[in-house]
Amino acid sequence: MKIVSKTSNPIVVTSGEPAGIGPELCLQLASRAWPVPLVVLGDRDLLVSRARILGLDMGALDILHLPLAAPAIAGQPNAANANYVLQMLDRALAGCVSGEFSAMVTAPVHKSIINDAGISFTGHTEYLARHTGTSRVVMLLAGAGLRVALATTHLALKDVPTAITQAGLEATLRILHNDLQNKFGITRPRILVAGLNPHAGEGGHMGREEIDVIIPVLNRLRTEGMQLVGPLPADTLFTKNVLAGSDAQLAMYHDQGLAVLKYAAFDEGINVTLGLPIIRTSVDHGTALDLAGTGRASASSLFAAVDAAIHIARRRI
Repeated sequence: MKIVSKTSNPIVVTSGEPAGIGPELCLQLASRAWPVPLVVLGDRDLLVSRARILGLDMGALDILHLPLAAPAIAGQPNAANANYVLQMLDRALAGCVSGEFSAMVTAPVHKSIINDAGISFTGHTEYLARHTGTSRVVMLLAGAGLRVALATTHLALKDVPTAITQAGLEATLRILHNDLQNKFGITRPRILVAGLNPHAGEGGHMGREEIDVIIPVLNRLRTEGMQLVGPLPADTLFTKNVLAGSDAQLAMYHDQGLAVLKYAAFDEGINVTLGLPIIRTSVDHGTALDLAGTGRASASSLFAAVDAAIHIARRRI
């Protein structure tokens, strides 16, 4: 897929689940001067209405209008708007591919509401991979000095062990290593790799995934010059002394890594999808339906995601 991208082109921000906090977080973008143009994608009437309710100044916020399918009430998601949410992603993606936009930033969506509409959807990461023809992508969350990547993403815990294969783990580490160099400017990344089992398997007494899958992959990639440390017990990997000098950390499954990241940087953490032919960053929180329409939701994570998209886009020119 050929991508035409220039950092002088706008960054597009999808406003996410219309009943959640995404629209009001996007409105807060108008409170700051950005070094590149931003375009918010969503229903103009919804954004104007939410701004009026919350007393927010929209300023000169540039809105690319996509109409809702049904009225949106803060805190009350409606499956009738599931296609509207996906149309935003499709429009943003098409603009990134064509070069109309230099990057996309996504506000949160409500996965279960999309599924309730009869649409199979496991998350932004998988959706964007499928629609760009990308065979493998890596979810990386960053904040509070951490860059936590995931070997598996949205899977039931019982399915994780069989999903971790030598080929898959090697592909994940190659993407992580490559994008740390190309998107983050780290010449020789040092990556800490967690084991799957407690105590990293304890020599095979608590599981053999470390011995049979993880260690052979790490040894093979080390011969190519990659700086890989592990497999490490996950309960000590994220301690201060072990983290010192590392550039990223690879967790084997979703909650193993993200529980730590969200504890450390819930308000300011971001999600970066590695391996895509486009630049995509996101907030690292959900739709917060209980906060929607109250004005209490923090836009810190969205601001950090926009900052990261700008930084990465500038490196790609």
